[in-house]
This record gives sequence, structure tokens and C-alpha cells, in this order.
Amino acid sequence: MDALKTIAADSLKSELPQFGIGDTVRVSVNIREGDKERIQMFEGTVIAKRGSGVSATFTVRRVSYGVGVERVFPVHSPNVKDVKVVRYGKVRRSKLYYLRDRVGKAAKVKEQIR
Repeated sequence: MDALKTIAADSLKSELPQFGIGDTVRVSVNIREGDKERIQMFEGTVIAKRGSGVSATFTVRRVSYGVGVERVFPVHSPNVKDVKVVRYGKVRRSKLYYLRDRVGKAAKVKEQIR
């Protein structure tokens, strides 16, 4: 079991992005198409964070052409190149699944003044 923990510790990223639930983030993801690679941006609101260590993930939601799109990103994945915080959100919950049922301005999260 200790060997698994040491292998897991080696694959952790040293610079963890500092963001929270409700923040609007821009995630740079490495996409492979055949033998080519490119970086694609995915911008949306963080609605959930879960797990710890190597298995930690966060879920980002956005509305694209009227359809809600959610994507789950592993925090320590080598395909996640960068996470930039665009806007800090003010929320009082750890999971924002209620945003799935809301439409338009009701789905907005208040901005936290820092």
C-alpha cells in the first residue's frame, strides 16, 4: 500500500490552482486528434470539487448554444495544462447542482469582491 502512495505522490502537480466553488474558470485542456495536439479552452462555473490526492476532480458547467455542458476535469491530469480564475463567485454551498434547473439570469452566481 505504501508503494501505491509513493507512486501517487510523484504524479501530483506541485502548483495547484487556487479556485473554489462558484468561481468562473478558464481551463486549458490538451486535445489529441490523430498525431496532432492542440490546446482547447473551456470556460464555465465550478459547480463541484471532489476527492483528494491523485483522484481529485472538479466539475465545470457552461451553457453553450442554449444547452448546458458539464465537464469533469482531474486536477492532477497532464492534459489539464492551466486553470485561470476569471471571476470569483460568492456561494454558501459546496455543490451547485441546483444551477442545472435554472435558466438565464437565475443561473448566475453573485461575484465576490476581493
